Amino acid sequence: MNTMTLWNISAGGFAALAVAAMLVGFSKTAVSGANTVSLAIFAAVLPARASTGVLLPVLIVGDVLAVLTYRRHAHWPTLWRLFPAVAVGVVLGTLFLMWADDGVVRTSIGATLLLMAAVTVWRRRAAGRPDDPDAVTTRAGRIKARSYGVLGGFTTMVANAGGPVMSMYLLSAGFRKMGFLGTSAFFFLIVNVSKVPFSAGLGLIDGRSLLLDAALAVFVVPGAFVGKWALHRIDQRLFEQLVIAATVVGALQLLLR
Repeated sequence: MNTMTLWNISAGGFAALAVAAMLVGFSKTAVSGANTVSLAIFAAVLPARASTGVLLPVLIVGDVLAVLTYRRHAHWPTLWRLFPAVAVGVVLGTLFLMWADDGVVRTSIGATLLLMAAVTVWRRRAAGRPDDPDAVTTRAGRIKARSYGVLGGFTTMVANAGGPVMSMYLLSAGFRKMGFLGTSAFFFLIVNVSKVPFSAGLGLIDGRSLLLDAALAVFVVPGAFVGKWALHRIDQRLFEQLVIAATVVGALQLLLR
């Protein structure tokens, strides 16, 4: 990408990115999936390929805050079960980005967002039939973990949109709120940090994009604090409905752009 384009952002565009950064912090400490709105905002303000590289360090800042907040609640057997399949998905996503131009990436992000919105709706309807998080020995359980892992790795590499996939998997596995947040915090910190060399190799992260990230990172912190405060107060059902609606609008904007 030509990162010189990052310096042509209007005041309104930067304000939109700042709001998106706050949503990243909020999603990491309260409602996972809210950062799909951030993805749509970044892809609308910046070139689609560039947006994935700029958003990644912002997500990592949110991941660090989430780990510091919920580190005691992680379920490591689940994480070790997922990582090999996620690595395969990340490699597949990297190969896709090597081939795809900006228009293809923008369309792919829009389609991914629509898919993630549908996944979230399905997840919420299926959440009443959870499994046991420690039920790792069955063949069906291993296949499910590998399938979600590959899809999560691919979507997080191509569009930083692995959150809804992992949310569906963790909820379907029977995780309660704190275990869900602790496990997902470590999962995305490790996965997102591992994506940095791939993104840098593709030219999506460089010194200029990191300067923009530094300006946006300060907005992640208040979003994380608001999320932590709201965790036990928020009407999650209504919020998820709003997130789904905003995600669909953002996806359609990218597809019709």
